[in-house]
Amino acid sequence: MDRYGLICRSIWETPGITQRELARLLDVSLGTANRLVNEAIGQGLIKNDINSNNYSLTEQGTEYLRPYKVDGALIMAAGFGSRFVPLTFETPKGLLEVFGERMIERQIKQLHAVGITDITIVVGYLKEKFDYLIDKYQVKLLYNPEYASKNNLATIYHAREILRGKNMYILSSDNWMRNNMYHAYECGAWYATSYMEGDTSEWCVKTNKKGRITSVSIGGQNCHVLYGPAFFSKEFSEQFLPIINEYYHRPGTEQFYWENAAVDHLADLELYANPQPEHQIYEFENLEELRLFDPKYQNHSDNEAMILVSRVFHVPEGDITNIRCLKAGMTNKSFLFELKGSHYICRIPGPGTELLINRKQEEAVYQAVNPLHMTEDIIYFDGETGYKIARYYEGARNADPHSEKDMKLFMQEIKRLHQSGLAVAHTFSLGERIDFYENLCRRRQEMLFEDYAEVRRNMNRLLSLLDQMDRPSCLAHVDCVPDNFLILPDGTGKIIDWEYAGMQDPLIDVAMCAIYSYYNEEETDRLIELYLDREPEREERFVVYACAALGGFLWCLWAVFKSSLGEEFGEYTLIMYRYAKDYYKKADILWKQLFPSKENLDEI
Repeated sequence: MDRYGLICRSIWETPGITQRELARLLDVSLGTANRLVNEAIGQGLIKNDINSNNYSLTEQGTEYLRPYKVDGALIMAAGFGSRFVPLTFETPKGLLEVFGERMIERQIKQLHAVGITDITIVVGYLKEKFDYLIDKYQVKLLYNPEYASKNNLATIYHAREILRGKNMYILSSDNWMRNNMYHAYECGAWYATSYMEGDTSEWCVKTNKKGRITSVSIGGQNCHVLYGPAFFSKEFSEQFLPIINEYYHRPGTEQFYWENAAVDHLADLELYANPQPEHQIYEFENLEELRLFDPKYQNHSDNEAMILVSRVFHVPEGDITNIRCLKAGMTNKSFLFELKGSHYICRIPGPGTELLINRKQEEAVYQAVNPLHMTEDIIYFDGETGYKIARYYEGARNADPHSEKDMKLFMQEIKRLHQSGLAVAHTFSLGERIDFYENLCRRRQEMLFEDYAEVRRNMNRLLSLLDQMDRPSCLAHVDCVPDNFLILPDGTGKIIDWEYAGMQDPLIDVAMCAIYSYYNEEETDRLIELYLDREPEREERFVVYACAALGGFLWCLWAVFKSSLGEEFGEYTLIMYRYAKDYYKKADILWKQLFPSKENLDEI
């Protein structure tokens, strides 16, 4: 850190500043401050007015500061903020308000106050929510396509050209700074630090006498920790960006922070600590911490899900505690919460779900299966919105698709449903659902694969054949992913999430379970045996394979549509499309065996 530059900046910012104040700002003794001031005077950077005894910058000092001028700021705002659910289901963490002011806006205004207006915000999750900032503050948005799968090392990688050759602040959208800690000039690369008393799991730093960071360890006692903003000088970025590039392309670094790369190269990178006073920087870890800081959140979060829970249980929001995000479903979002010593799950329908799911039909299914006691204990269900609150089963786990014991239990419960004689008024029609999802995709101009027309014709042939077969119909779950089967500590099971349930061939549940589990042919055949408790007949295998192909095609279309809404599911879309194509071929072979007089499915 250039101390002469800091002296020049301090005098430029605060005319009349004293040596004692300089000593405090530089975190040095008064004697050291006196020596540095005299050296700066000797170099012609500053001068001392004899009459007022005030320091001022010389023309040479002004020129000395020029390379240190801050060019702009990069604000990282791409992440989900899972520890702030359910608030972040609706609002990105950086857009949450603290004392009536959005955290990201507070930082933008603090930057503007020191003349920094070239601001780029890296977005990802709910990226559209940040668009208004372009008009309000003339910021730029940069989309990080990997926000859901990688950590902020990828953010820096995608922003590398914005950083190259510039002096830039690196900020997190969800930090809250009490006082403005930004400057028009920065005299070296730094990372803000705060002192933590007692035990901490934060990144603890050690520095040399000049404040350069020499080592970092995760966890420690009574130490300064990395906490809050950072600053990259152009010299620092010149050294650091090649390291970022190397780490980004190195396997196994997907969940690395950019700090991981920096810490590994502290011997080569000149990075200083920028100690901040107590209560200056806040990084809220969860809603509980935010409640303690801003009383508004104790009972008035303005969040739809929190308002609902409060109303259903007739309690203030402050009584809803220990909130955490559960594994996000592909259709819905859910969070766990504690209330009066009991735990519950609140389900929030995902975007576009109202087009895909009839919640009244789902409600009818829950009412129908209630006598079987095979589903979750429903506390609240809204057939209009799809909001659901259910009791949480302590110690329960999801079925393991690679455990034959688990899958046997799952198939036994599914068979119990099929043999119950229960019925609902609606049918889950594969053909109608495929048509519906296809039309949704076409309306959004999301079409599709190069061989889509051929695959679609093949699916039509399968639908035609299944319609001609005299197959039984019963109440089927349809969404038989192993994650929807809970195994309780006593060994019993519960089937959850009945959104797609309706009347259908019972074997559709076997087929759907197979493709959801990413089973191969051998594993699929074994699942059929677990369901039937015997060797399957050829026709039964054909039905399962045909339903697996159609199910793969259906959920592929579903994923394409959801992707058009901004949700990505990685390789899921391609895997489902492969099931459509590969299991069609398997069904074709079985068709030839069932009907040897006909050559193939084309003759249907």
